[in-house]
Amino acid sequence: MSIIICPGIHEPELTESFRVGLLDVVVRDSAIAPNAANILVYPGKDFLVLSALHILQFLRHRFTGSLKSPIILISFSAGVVGAIGAAHLWQLFGGRVRAFIAIDGWGVPLQGNFPIHRMSHDYFTHWSSCLLGCGQNNFYAEPAVDHLSIWRSPQIVQGCWVDSSIEISPPKDRLTATDFLLMLLKHYEAN
Repeated sequence: MSIIICPGIHEPELTESFRVGLLDVVVRDSAIAPNAANILVYPGKDFLVLSALHILQFLRHRFTGSLKSPIILISFSAGVVGAIGAAHLWQLFGGRVRAFIAIDGWGVPLQGNFPIHRMSHDYFTHWSSCLLGCGQNNFYAEPAVDHLSIWRSPQIVQGCWVDSSIEISPPKDRLTATDFLLMLLKHYEAN
């Protein structure tokens, strides 16, 4: 399973914090084999995160000859714009998108013939974003946190899981954004 992280327009240290935290959880959790997850970060900066073509070029370079290898895209903020376009282009070229996870992609329409999940830093962002498409199994921070916190430190952001219509093990009473991501990754690794 390859996980592609598409950051937004912010300091690179925030994405590195997200990547390290995600890698720590994947390696530490026995349900996901440590070598099963290949975590790559799209290196585009500033406005290049908005470019589906640049993200596609990155994917084609990294996965030369292995289009059928399924990918999961995790994108944040402005990066959601480029990542959703790249997901569609990847499929047009014969690639497989196992899932698309948009973190605080407020105002970005999300549709596709692959599973889509939204994660939001507050209920308003969750509710208003879902008007533009959100798929199933989504998360919002409760209590609300600032926009960058859900990306920088998802392991401490508490929240609510909503629309649990696919078969995933029930969560605890409360869960963190990292717990939610891990549930999704386990689900897509198993299927």
